[in-house]
Amino acid sequence: MTHPLIPSILELAEPLAQKLNLEIANIVFQTNKNPPVLRIDIKSVGGDTSLDDCEKMSRQLEEILDVENTLPSTYVLEISSPGIGNNLESDREFVSFKGFPVIVETNTIFKKKNRWEGTLQGRDDQFVYVNCKGKITKIPRDIIQSVQLHNPS
Repeated sequence: MTHPLIPSILELAEPLAQKLNLEIANIVFQTNKNPPVLRIDIKSVGGDTSLDDCEKMSRQLEEILDVENTLPSTYVLEISSPGIGNNLESDREFVSFKGFPVIVETNTIFKKKNRWEGTLQGRDDQFVYVNCKGKITKIPRDIIQSVQLHNPS
């Protein structure tokens, strides 16, 4: 359940985020902590979210929240990047997660399948390389729907 103050906070935070070329990815107000924690995840519109982006958003939003007196008591403001999701997209993610288990889904049947599970070996301009049970499979990038990190149970 969303905290009732979230819409008011969002109303103040979104214009600031836009001004800083950021977008709000998530807001959570954890009132079960003492003091309560307002956590806002931001993403840079132009690429990677930097520590500088988080710092600017934090300082300016804290000022706005204090002036508007939006939150009734002492609180902790945490601004951060949501981090990597399960979907791999950038070249950096494909390099960083080489050797990790992945699931590759294609939007068409390729070699009688449209879902591949294995260990990520990398990618180039044409293919994503996955080690499927000891055999390297080259999956054409133009038919790939998603490459997701996989946590096999």
